[in-house]
Amino acid sequence: MDWDGAVNAWHVAGGIYRMGRREWLTETGWRQAFDDGVRTVVDLRNPGEARRRDNDPVVSAAAWAGIDVVQAPTEEPGDPQFTALTGPYLNDPSHYAQNARLFPEKLVGVFRAVALAAAKGDVLLHCAAGRDRSGMVAAMVQDLAGNSDEEIAEGYRRAARGINERYRTHGPPHSRERYLAEAELAPLLEQRGLAVVAFVRRLDTPSYLRANGLSAVELAAVLAICRAGEDTLGPVTYVT
Repeated sequence: MDWDGAVNAWHVAGGIYRMGRREWLTETGWRQAFDDGVRTVVDLRNPGEARRRDNDPVVSAAAWAGIDVVQAPTEEPGDPQFTALTGPYLNDPSHYAQNARLFPEKLVGVFRAVALAAAKGDVLLHCAAGRDRSGMVAAMVQDLAGNSDEEIAEGYRRAARGINERYRTHGPPHSRERYLAEAELAPLLEQRGLAVVAFVRRLDTPSYLRANGLSAVELAAVLAICRAGEDTLGPVTYVT
């Protein structure tokens, strides 16, 4: 997506989009997102991450008038079991399954927010880089939308490339991240794209969400927005 200021912004499926930090958007970018149908932003970060930095554009509250911002983190910050695997934050698809195992209520909360937002318009998911937390949720969205394995793998790869390009032009935000040249990046993304597919196929997203508390009505709303505008998938089957 070419919203002004947006970093790593992509259409996922149906009425769902993803990107990096919303604080990168300019006033023009917010208006462009609104014009493209976005009415709800779901912030997947932990509350302490949601803040403006000195080099972020100054944006008035009026810029996102008509767009709701909902906090729905995907994890419990500082959880010792999780951080023992991931370090300070999730940055590898091989850990998505552990995120889903440890924090099912968090992921259900994300999709409950999507269900509530679906009647208002399109939904924009974002984390910090727009790569892994949003990548995990985007893969689940693509699973619900009926996307192929290659489409799901490519969704991760293009987002990882997007933030890698940001690191090339602006530098990484801290020492745990770095710009990767193509010779190193390409095989890594091949492996990680396959890991995303393996995660979501083993998860079985609709069954996982229902088993962990998402209602049939909520799931129907999520399926509808994930498949909005799609005429090739046939009738939707709701898991009860």
